[in-house]
Amino acid sequence: MVVVLGIDPGTAHTGYGVVLSRGQRLAALDGGVIGTGPDERLERRLARIHARVCDLIAEHEPSAVAIEDLFFGRNVRTAFAVGQARGAVLLSAGLAGVPCYSYTPQAVKQAVCGSGRAEKEQVQRMVGALLALAGPPEDDHASDALAVAICHANGSPVRAALA
Repeated sequence: MVVVLGIDPGTAHTGYGVVLSRGQRLAALDGGVIGTGPDERLERRLARIHARVCDLIAEHEPSAVAIEDLFFGRNVRTAFAVGQARGAVLLSAGLAGVPCYSYTPQAVKQAVCGSGRAEKEQVQRMVGALLALAGPPEDDHASDALAVAICHANGSPVRAALA
């Protein structure tokens, strides 16, 4: 049995998803978004992300945190903000002694949809199907975080065999 906390980092919206993996079966234990206000100072936003991730780790006791890698698009400012949110999450996991694993957006899409070029809607539908949810997760940040957790959970038996 493996519990994975998946994270889709961002300073405005950090998605999280907790997935339980038992053999070939996956189940969603929790999922949502840590939202911060645009008028909040950056240090307060990061403190809120850190505190909420600490709470999630304490509540679910994951064996791993899986976090989406930083994607450098055209907006460098956004990339820096995402990097800062990643740092807050990594700090939370580090303080709790939980190992972290990073996955590129393409690797996550490949693991969940079979294509690294899958659209957001396809990822949402596949997350819903793989976790046997009543429907796809409505929030794309939560869906992406669940997808990151699924990506890690599906690869964890391979990592264990190689260790």
